[in-house]
Parts: sequence; C-alpha cells; structure tokens
Amino acid sequence: MVSVAALLPSRRRSRQTSSVAWRVALVVPAHNEAANIASCIQSLLASDRGGMDADVFVVADNCTDDTARIAEASGARVLTRTSETERGKGRALHFAFTSLEPLGYDCVLVVDADTLVAHNFIASAAGAMRDGSAAVQTRYLVRNLEEGIRTRLLGLSLCAFNIVRLRGRERLGFSVGLLGNGFGLRSATLRAVPYLASSVVEDLEYHLSLIQNGFRVRFVDETSVFGEMPVRGEGVKTQRSRWEGGRIRMIYEIGPKLLRGVLGGRLVFLEPLMELLLLPIAFHVLLLLVACSTPLAPMRYVGFAGLAVLVIHLAAAVVLRGQGWRGALVLLVAPIYVLWKLLLIPSMLRNARADQAWVRTKRNAELQATKPRPSSNG
Repeated sequence: MVSVAALLPSRRRSRQTSSVAWRVALVVPAHNEAANIASCIQSLLASDRGGMDADVFVVADNCTDDTARIAEASGARVLTRTSETERGKGRALHFAFTSLEPLGYDCVLVVDADTLVAHNFIASAAGAMRDGSAAVQTRYLVRNLEEGIRTRLLGLSLCAFNIVRLRGRERLGFSVGLLGNGFGLRSATLRAVPYLASSVVEDLEYHLSLIQNGFRVRFVDETSVFGEMPVRGEGVKTQRSRWEGGRIRMIYEIGPKLLRGVLGGRLVFLEPLMELLLLPIAFHVLLLLVACSTPLAPMRYVGFAGLAVLVIHLAAAVVLRGQGWRGALVLLVAPIYVLWKLLLIPSMLRNARADQAWVRTKRNAELQATKPRPSSNG
C-alpha cells in the first residue's frame, strides 16, 4: 500500500502568506566534527530563508577538537555541552532545545554536521511549519552517491526507506516519521512533547512519543538534505549496526505499548506498530528466499508474494530516484550486501541495549588521510 501510494501524483500544498515574523533556529548537533562543520554551516547560511529570520546554532557536544572554534568562525552560534555521564545525540538535542526555548524561536530545524542542504531547505521546511504543520521531515539522501558501489546501493536503499515509505505514508494520511536529519519541530510541539529521547535511535523514539501524544509529522517532499555515508572501513559496520540495533531495542521496548493501544481501541497506533516491526530489506529478502525454498506449497506462495511486494517497493525507489535502469543495475550486487548484513547481527544485538554513548562514525576524508601511503621505492 505504501509503495503504490508513493507513486501517486504529489498533492500541491498551498503556501500561506503571513506578515507575522517567523523565527527559525537551525540546530546542528556535533561531536568532533571539525572536518565537516564549516561546509555544513555555509550550506545553511546560503539556503533561501523565504522571508523568515534564521540563526545557526552548533551544539559542540563533548568535543575534543576544534569544532566549536571553526563553527563560530563560520558564522554559527555555539552551544557547548560537556557531560561524562549523559552522552549521545538525543541528550545534545534536548540541551539545545531547552537552551533555545527562552529566545522565542517559532521552530527548530535539525541538520547533522556532515550534511549539505538544498537551496530551498529553510523556506520549504520552516514554511510548512509556519503554515501549520506541528513537525516535518524532508528528504534525506546520500551526499557522496557516486563514491563507490556501496554508496550507490545505500542510495537506493535510503530512497526506499526515506522517500518511498515517507511519500506513501503522507499520501495515506499517516505520520511519516523522523529520520534524525533534516527534520523540524514547532516550538509549541516541543513544549507539549519535550525531546527526552536518549536511545541510539532517538529520532524513532521521539516520533513514537509524538504519535502517542496525538501529533503527526508531515513530509516536505520538495526539499532535501544530503548526508555523507561511510564507504569503507569500520565506519560502515558501526553505522549500520547502531541504526538497526537501536531499532530492535524500540521493537521490544515500545512495541508492546503500541500493541496495547491498538487492543484498547486506539487504531491510530496500528500503522506505526506495523512500520516498527518491519525488518531491514536485506533480512526480508533472506527470509522470503527461505520460504520460497521450503517443500510446503502455502509457504512458497507466501514467499513469492512477499518477493513480488519487495520488487514493487524497489521499483518505486528506482522510479523516484530518477536514474532509470542505471539505478536498477546496482541491485546486481545486492546478494553480497545481504550476506554482509547477516554478519552484522551480533553487533546489532549489542547495540540494542538501552544505554549507548554517541559513537561518532569516521568520515571518508579521515579514513583516506589515515590510509597508508605507498612507499616511494615502490
């Protein structure tokens, strides 16, 4: 349903014009991001404000490098946070939001420190909240898409997860979710539902809190943020196992609450529960292939039907990505990716524990800088 709905024509959203001043706080949580913070700030400062006032705030969270100094020199205001016990992106965001509350901003937009934004990012995302949306999520795409086969495959995967599912949920009238990067919240929303999420997937955790309190996140499809994805080394394994391990934690921690709500007559919890229970695509493929190979005919039918749905889902991602057959050819390496994901299962289970520090993923430029250089003697 979500995949088919994503292919429906976009609904034109009328923009309201208002003479009331609208103030936007652009929040960039950063932990040792000296290599990326300047380009992120420059991208935000160059974004069209659409007549709104916007200020950039960098949360230098437990930094031991020059992140704060570079951020300030690049034109951002710096909020410095140091805590040996309460660490993590969720706590950094809570610190930022509570620090900004007395300053009277109407909304906040959150962008990761390794990210560049589209020129219309502020105007579109903050404009949607000025027009009435309680919370918004923009497109979250891969910044270094052409860096390797892994990033191209990840780009297609993120298109399925971050665009197809969000477009479909928007068109079906559901809350689309938060992706941790390129999202926005009205200040009134933050007052009603404080940002107390502290898990490794604090965006998912907070989104479920919004749903439980009757709020809906809208999808702003006309603008994007572009985050850097690791392409080699330990960073790839670390990032994926943290994301998916954190999701496992939410399944057994919040899933029962949503189920009790559904059984108690709150059907609004049904779709978020179904979304939460979805496995990563690689695991779905593996389990469906097992089903297709069993001697039980009904199980084989279920397996083939499930694979057909996955084909529709990935086809929608290829169409919305706009790269035609070139984008689809990357699926030829998907079997290797599935096997690699299986090797991550132990790491995912470790990352499903309740308390996780902010483990920063090494950026590609850093990995390249530390790569051994060939000897001049050959």
